[in-house]
Amino acid sequence: MSIVGAFAVPHPPLIIPGVGRGREHEIQHTIDAYEEVGRRVAALAPQTIVVTSPHSVMYRDYFHISPGRRASGSFSQYGDAADRYTVAYDQDFVRELCAAADAEGLAAGTEGERDPSLDHATMIPLHFVQHHYRDFQAVRIGLSGLSVADHYRLGMLVRQVAEKLDRRVVLIASGDLSHKLTPDGPYGFAPEGPVFDERVTSDFASGDFLDLLEVDRGFAERAAECGLRSFQIMAGAFDRTAVRAELLSYEGPFGVGYGVGAFTPVGPDPARNLLDQYLVWHAGQMAARKAAEDPLVRLARLSLETYVTSGRRLKVPDQLPADLPAELADTRAGCFVSLKEDGELRGCIGTILPTRASLAEEIVANAVSAGCHDPRFSPVRAEELPELVYDVDVLTTPEPVPSEKDLDPKRYGVIVSCDDGRRGLLLPDLDGVDTVEEQVRIAARKGGISVGYDDYRLERFEVVRHV
Repeated sequence: MSIVGAFAVPHPPLIIPGVGRGREHEIQHTIDAYEEVGRRVAALAPQTIVVTSPHSVMYRDYFHISPGRRASGSFSQYGDAADRYTVAYDQDFVRELCAAADAEGLAAGTEGERDPSLDHATMIPLHFVQHHYRDFQAVRIGLSGLSVADHYRLGMLVRQVAEKLDRRVVLIASGDLSHKLTPDGPYGFAPEGPVFDERVTSDFASGDFLDLLEVDRGFAERAAECGLRSFQIMAGAFDRTAVRAELLSYEGPFGVGYGVGAFTPVGPDPARNLLDQYLVWHAGQMAARKAAEDPLVRLARLSLETYVTSGRRLKVPDQLPADLPAELADTRAGCFVSLKEDGELRGCIGTILPTRASLAEEIVANAVSAGCHDPRFSPVRAEELPELVYDVDVLTTPEPVPSEKDLDPKRYGVIVSCDDGRRGLLLPDLDGVDTVEEQVRIAARKGGISVGYDDYRLERFEVVRHV
């Protein structure tokens, strides 16, 4: 057997009566759709249910697959200790999936479990499935910071293992849509929120899984979603397979989007080789981006690529590109070099004030530091270089400001500092940083400063961003 069905579902704790205490009826369309999911799962009679969860153990560079014989959890953190859920894990499936990932060179396994208890994004689907069907074992998989292609490949491996073990498998992709649909919602509003939800629910209705792969990670981050990578794993389970797709419900009454989709395989379809199609599309996107890079960005790229591939630092001015603006050798300024990979931060190091003889030298040094010496990340590997996206921010001289009223997170970066030398900085116009309060709090935290207890000073600066 193989994948006999899949469902994309949300996970609002409020939907559990012991948590909602009457308010769950405000998302009745989602409840009704969830009950339909439970009935359909029962009709499919799977031996194994694979749940992909954004709230299980998650690592940047590794898919965590829950180990052990069984796991339990409750909604006690939401004030409902009475509702408890237990599942038995399909240990054979887990073992085979880990082996398949290892053979494929995909970083996935059972190591590094920090908390074995079931998370709410797993328990909520179980709540509705177990209303109708209990004769199954489960596999729980966390998401990761790995690439879109790697999430899709993991879905392909899930199907491969299902076929090898001759299992009837249902895949449940747990994930909410945007958390920023309305100004009065708990996370506020972002214009990307409704656009993201409209796009993904359209993909649910049409079965356009290629579009799910092509969603820009930065756009998804600004929409504050949590389910996209879960849905991308699900898409991989249907590689080269025709799918009957249905959008069972969508609503967002609390400022968070809840979509329920149902997907049934209907036979082979070689034209749905979506990973191949995505990789061609992605290569085109990266080539176009590199062709349009600003000269400062090209210098940063050249600096890091030279260092990673040869171990040598780019010599200034002898090895500078011929078309580099001459003023870079004559100007001094602080700058930050930021790296992203698949929309995720991969390194960011900079200097507030100039520390070298020229801006060119500043960029060359900071590019290497961002790629190889940011303590939050392991050094960039040679195979990552083609996937990196660079920003170079050139800073104006910081100026002190008397209060937060003089700040604007879109226009100004901020420096929060104390007399004892603690200092934190945050660049302007960052995804997800929409208010002065957020900007100051994050900058302070980076410097080990408490905005509630410490006396601190504020400085602001502007940047010219090169992409």
